[in-house]
Parts: sequence; C-alpha cells; structure tokens
Amino acid sequence: MRSPLVLTSWNVQWCRGADGAVDVARVLRDARAFADFDVLCLQEVAVGFDGLPGSAGEDQFGELAAGLPGFEAHLAIGTDLPRADPHDGRGPRRRFGNALFSRRPVRQVWRHALPWPPDAGTSTMQRVALEAVIDAPDGAPLRVITTHLEYGSRAQRVAQVERLRALHAEACAHAVVPRADGDAGEPFEVTPRPARALLCGDFNFAPDAPERAALLAPFDAAHVPAWCDAWTVVHGPAPHAPTVGLHDRRWPLGTWDFVFVTADLADRVVGIDVDATTTASDHQPLSVRVE
Repeated sequence: MRSPLVLTSWNVQWCRGADGAVDVARVLRDARAFADFDVLCLQEVAVGFDGLPGSAGEDQFGELAAGLPGFEAHLAIGTDLPRADPHDGRGPRRRFGNALFSRRPVRQVWRHALPWPPDAGTSTMQRVALEAVIDAPDGAPLRVITTHLEYGSRAQRVAQVERLRALHAEACAHAVVPRADGDAGEPFEVTPRPARALLCGDFNFAPDAPERAALLAPFDAAHVPAWCDAWTVVHGPAPHAPTVGLHDRRWPLGTWDFVFVTADLADRVVGIDVDATTTASDHQPLSVRVE
C-alpha cells in the first residue's frame, strides 16, 4: 500500500512567533513535529528585511532550504526592493513572498503575479502564486499552488480569486489540448500541466466570505473541475478549525488559511488537520493527506 502525499501549508509571518521572536529553526522544528510532510508550502518568507519586527534581515529562504536537505526549494517573490546599502554583505535586495519545498520530484514551476488594482488609502502589496507540478503517490503528475491573497483590500482579493480561477482553467486547457513536441533540454520541451491540483495558503477571507464562494463556484467548461474545500471533504459541515487568533491576540479568532482540491482529487483526500499548539507564527499550519 502506497503512502499518501502529505502537504503542510503555513503562513509563518517571517518566522516571527507569538512571543515576538524571529526563529527559523523553530518554524522547521514545529512543522516537522506536526507532520512528516512531502511538500511544505510557506507564506510570508522574508529575505533581507531588517525593518520587519524581530528580524535582523536574515535570508530566511536560504535558512529554510538548508534545514530541509533532500527537498527541492522554490521561491516566488511578491515584493522585491533594494537595500539601503547593497554592499553591506547581506545581498542587494529585500524580498518577500511564498516558498515551496518538495521531496518529491518537481517537473516544472511557474510564478504568477496576481492582480494588484489600485485601492486608495489602503496599505497593500503585490501578491503572487507559486505553482509546481510534482509526482503524486499514484505516479501521475499533480499541480500544487500556494498563494497569499491581500489582507487590506477586498477589491484586490476579489480580483486575485478571479485570476486564480483563470489560471486553473488555463492549466486544465493545457491538460486536454496537446502541444507540439519540443526537443528535450530546450525551453519548448513539453511537460505535463494536469487538471488535478491542490491550492493552499493564506486567503485572508473567512469560510462564509463571498470570495470563498466565488473560488468554489463551478466552471462552465466540462474539462475544468471545480475547487473543493479539503476541510469540507473530510469533515463535512463541521466548522473549520481556526487558523488565526489562537495565540497572537492581535487577530480575532478565525480561519483564513485553507487547502482546496480539485473535484477529481476529492475522493483521494484522507485527512486534514490544523496544529493548534504551535506558537511559532501568528497563524496555525494545516496538513492534508492525499492518496
């Protein structure tokens, strides 16, 4: 019997815990204690941002990658800014975004900038989605997308949800429309971009939000499977376990973090849990198991 794919998703708040301390090693230690993950998707990973509370400008992506031997490491940058002193030995740029680490083979990776329409008087930043095709337990390819939608602007979240749906429809079209063969080793080399997928991250909307309903709405095309909430697949109508506000009381108790799966993958989801104990971030990690 093959082992299920285990995916953990966590907004790590630049590795800053509820105690205010930035500790990359603690994040890795708590993530491993929670689940023996094959894929680790993290949001709010910082490189060179010494202006963030508790941070000394450490290269968190590099430290995380070094702490995960045997995993491929991929980063999607949303914010990319120069340092005041690019010659201080800590690199010329400050970067902030999402990371994906996989011990399963990664076939191809895409980095998508999400819409960022102006919203006057609101503090916002560029958001991204990181998409990778990995080998699933059954040997077939599987897309994994991790993202972090805007907190400060509902208008931007709405646009970002629409873009995620469009990217999903595009991938499903690639799955059914054959491309001309490209030579191996060249940029035109054909690699799979399958319809079935997992979408995870911090969506900054609640379970009853219109944005969630819009994301889960069916598609007109028969070849595009709808998104399903993995929590609902496993737990039915039971309320989603909270993912914010448990230990960092700056936030109200609620759920902003989700794992969604395509309908053609729903019957393979065998479990999903939230770690309510860790205090290594202001969010709690989720872990999903897919056969």
